Amino acid sequence: MDNNQEIVAGLDIGTTKIACIVGRKNEQGKIEILGMGKAKSDGVTRGVVANIQKTVESIMAAVREAGDSAGVDIETVNVGIAGQHIRSMQHRGMKMRESLEEEIRQQDIDLLIDETYRLVMPPGEEIIHVLPQEYIVDNEQGIRDPIGMSGIRMEANFHIISGQVTAARNINKCVHRAGLNVTELILEPLASADAVLSSEEKEAGVVLVDIGGGTTDIAIFFDNIIRHTAVIPFGGNVVTEDIRQGCGIMRDQAELLKTKFGSALAAENKENEVVCIPGLRGREPKEISLRTLAEVIQSRMEEILEHVYFEIKNSGIEKQLIAGIVLTGGGSQLKHLKQLVEYMTGMTTRIGYPNEHLAKSNVEAVTSPLYATGVGLVMKGFDYLDRRRPKQIDTVVERSKKAAVAGHSGGLFSGFLSNIITGASEMLKDDEK
Repeated sequence: MDNNQEIVAGLDIGTTKIACIVGRKNEQGKIEILGMGKAKSDGVTRGVVANIQKTVESIMAAVREAGDSAGVDIETVNVGIAGQHIRSMQHRGMKMRESLEEEIRQQDIDLLIDETYRLVMPPGEEIIHVLPQEYIVDNEQGIRDPIGMSGIRMEANFHIISGQVTAARNINKCVHRAGLNVTELILEPLASADAVLSSEEKEAGVVLVDIGGGTTDIAIFFDNIIRHTAVIPFGGNVVTEDIRQGCGIMRDQAELLKTKFGSALAAENKENEVVCIPGLRGREPKEISLRTLAEVIQSRMEEILEHVYFEIKNSGIEKQLIAGIVLTGGGSQLKHLKQLVEYMTGMTTRIGYPNEHLAKSNVEAVTSPLYATGVGLVMKGFDYLDRRRPKQIDTVVERSKKAAVAGHSGGLFSGFLSNIITGASEMLKDDEK
């Protein structure tokens, strides 16, 4: 299949919405979004599937809408996973190689990663990602890419992300019941980071804070390496709930108040500004001061940001994060949040929009921070395709070489066979181009 015709779908199963985004790569290597669909997410609580049937219905609705707007049939999707069950840890893996003559190849790295996936986890947990940070070859530290080097003892520092087996199974079950296949299950903050961070920021040291409806996801990068990940079980929904209780109004009204008039800094609102909420049948309308509304929001956002700041300190590289904090997700659209974050952490902050690696698209809504995870999942899908491609080529060439060796004693036959191999290799190279 031609490179430009490959289409990838990302499925973000969130607490407030389920979004499906479809994209393809253009000639410049940028991702062009072809279509998008979203549905209300009733079956998910704090990033974890709580009702299978409702989640399946929402997935089907979002995927149908995305497929119709892109003009494609969606069969496989890249799916995001989050929730408070997510854990991260550091691990050092080691592999002894047999020959000093043979260079380290991608296969050696893959074997080391595969062995790490087989680590014994606590009961009920499974490994979702094994992310290599740096390699050590014969005690030579700090190697980013060991391919082509010689060495007997190869080690790697890994960042391992694990989650509950049941949570991952339930997500897979929902996607399969919706008639789809899962390419990969991807931690949501990693996907969001791909969508909104530049490589300079990852190099300099940056904290990605993705504020969703049910969870706030964190990913910390330094030296282009993932250093720390965490999922905090609070998001925009607890803010809405506080407004509902504090102002004595309906949940939908509280959500509307938050998005239209909400602010994360009470001091920015005047005392005399009020908004009128219609009362329930036959009851008087309610007047709510915007200052009061902002006080309710600020106190809850401060609590969430304290958790975020704890995770930043926990990473052990707080002082090295030159690029500061990047906020994304639906919750990042709250007015004055950037100022509150800077005030609480003392770190420079910007809002991250997922247009960092996107080509111009007719689907304007996709550039909202709401869809950072969905766009990131599409990007991860293309990474997956790129990883698979060289392996397929390697195996074809390896098989051809083995056949040539086997037929070496055949004189004329071996010469004929080596011509075929050379031809096959050249064709594969042309395909790669």
